[in-house]
Amino acid sequence: MNQDTSLSTDNPDSYIAAAFETDDPASIAKALGELARRRNMSKLAKDVGMNRSALYRALSGDGNPEFATILKVVKALGLKLTPVPAAN
Repeated sequence: MNQDTSLSTDNPDSYIAAAFETDDPASIAKALGELARRRNMSKLAKDVGMNRSALYRALSGDGNPEFATILKVVKALGLKLTPVPAAN
């Protein structure tokens, strides 16, 4: 992910979008984890049906979360994934 991009409390959506632009699963998971930690990880874990430590591991950037977990986290964070055509 671009080093100039940092998680902003004013606009976390652009940070998450930048992570998805990398096409790197670890960057995406890490960005979601950073946003989750800025919110309430315990509540998020409850919302997605996981224990907190497992969610921390999954969203560490070193974890390998299932796609279903990513979808649940995205939804619990008030976001949604929307496929768009790739630019050529």
